[in-house]
Amino acid sequence: MKSTRKGLRDDELYKDNYERVACSECEETLKKRNPDDEVFAIRTCPECGREWKELP
Repeated sequence: MKSTRKGLRDDELYKDNYERVACSECEETLKKRNPDDEVFAIRTCPECGREWKELP
């Protein structure tokens, strides 16, 4: 699983006009979930299901 920073650099993700992170392939805004036992959050595309790790 890549980080959101690497996804932005690799053009897999982009930021829209409101600075929300979105999937480049589906153009959907990513959903966020916080695993209880982890420091990072997981960002998921609701359309294609790909996931990225969001580091603090």
